[in-house]
Amino acid sequence: MDIIEMTRELGKAIQSDDRYIAYCLAKQANDEDEQLQNLINAFNLKRVELQMEISKPDKNDDTVQELNYLIKDTYQKIMTNPKMMIYNNTKSAMDELMSQINNIITMSANGVNPDEITLESLCAGDCSSCGGCG
Repeated sequence: MDIIEMTRELGKAIQSDDRYIAYCLAKQANDEDEQLQNLINAFNLKRVELQMEISKPDKNDDTVQELNYLIKDTYQKIMTNPKMMIYNNTKSAMDELMSQINNIITMSANGVNPDEITLESLCAGDCSSCGGCG
């Protein structure tokens, strides 16, 4: 089996992983939630309105302030939506998995023995983007 075929097998393994399946189901649930999609669309429209208002030479500060409030309020509603919360959690789990896979491949390509690469050896010391230690 050549390296490309092995990579295809890795792709199949990723797609059968519970984290991937949970992520896909959460994404589908979000896509099918009409109320959530309406909030996302409203948020995007208000952002465009705000950008347009800010770029005007005679911008109205009250309008800018009101649009800022509406954007923040809509964003809060989006992020506290139970389906969005599940989606964000499953996306984080997938991002972590993909980061670990990419790091193993990169370290292997840099000469590290793949059998000696542990999750602890993947740690760069910056915990801001990782939940792997605990």
